[in-house]
Amino acid sequence: MTTSLSGGPAVDDGAAHTVREIAQQPALWREVEGILAASREDLDAFLRPLLARPDLRVVLTGAGTSAFAGQVLQTALARKLGVRVDAVATTDLVADPRGCLAEDLPTLLVSFARSGDSPESVAATDLADQVLSEAHHLVITCNAQGSLALKHADRPASRVLLMPAASNDQGFAMTSSFTCMTLAALLALGGDAYRGVAGRLAQAAEWITANAERTVGDLMARAPERIVYLGSGALKGLAGESALKVLELTGGALVASSESSLGFRHGPKAVLTERTVVVVYVSNDPYTRQYDLDIATELRSGLPAGSVVTVSATSGADPHGGDPDSWALPALADVEDVALALPAVVYAQLLALHASLARGIRPDQPFPSGEVNRVVQGVILHSLHN
Repeated sequence: MTTSLSGGPAVDDGAAHTVREIAQQPALWREVEGILAASREDLDAFLRPLLARPDLRVVLTGAGTSAFAGQVLQTALARKLGVRVDAVATTDLVADPRGCLAEDLPTLLVSFARSGDSPESVAATDLADQVLSEAHHLVITCNAQGSLALKHADRPASRVLLMPAASNDQGFAMTSSFTCMTLAALLALGGDAYRGVAGRLAQAAEWITANAERTVGDLMARAPERIVYLGSGALKGLAGESALKVLELTGGALVASSESSLGFRHGPKAVLTERTVVVVYVSNDPYTRQYDLDIATELRSGLPAGSVVTVSATSGADPHGGDPDSWALPALADVEDVALALPAVVYAQLLALHASLARGIRPDQPFPSGEVNRVVQGVILHSLHN
């Protein structure tokens, strides 16, 4: 069995799609940057009048991994835009639209969807139109033929931002779709502050895919029974997505959880055993970073050596391989955490891939009996009566 992203596993390993889709991310991020540059004039014409309104509410929505995209982006976009920005999962919005949209404010609903065919994707936009007096839609999707893209393609109050076709991941779990849509939203809404960042993130991710096999393999060789991801701010959303990748690609065989660095002590720390590994995402913000490093130090004092790793662009992370418990995000010490999340998640994707293959699971379809599906099935949508 091989998990090398350069050579890739044999098709019989059931990992061909997943391996390719992890490896293609740096190239796709550069393509996303080009898409945004080509769409800039039209996007600005749509977004600028909305973002100039002080009463605007921006809602970042999606389900599963797409919901974590919103969580990664929320605080950074709130600072940049100077308006209210909330990350609200479509699964929450569809179940409780009057609660999630209780304030009848002018709203820009930013919908993230790999396929756009999940039942909640279209329903969330319909409910926003029904509940709110004024709703506008930015649809970021990887599937030009999906229900969500087709529904909003020609609507004056909507814009559809299509990701590269290759980002419509064919593997079970979202990998390149997640990072492309997150980057696209950051570039679309963050403006000039993120000009040129895509190339730097791509270089870091290329370094990780070329150099991380041994470190990731060594951690998974510990045969953990549980894995915990911790992070603060935007990196808390990344921690949630990282844990989900493990659950998905191992078919739930490896128990995974996530929390904020400070929140972990307040009960969730009970998950720890001698067979637990912990990954701490370390913030680039000097103030926030202190809390991430504090929890890493505390956990290292109580768990077996080598059980706790940090993923960091600072604090001694050595891109040429030094401390095996400090994994590098090279040449990114000056970028915001929202951008740092994109190359950082590549580590999590590789960890999940290794964990899956080590258990004899086929990552492209970890649920062969169909109890969990690539595009969610079985949702009954109910009418909302005013």
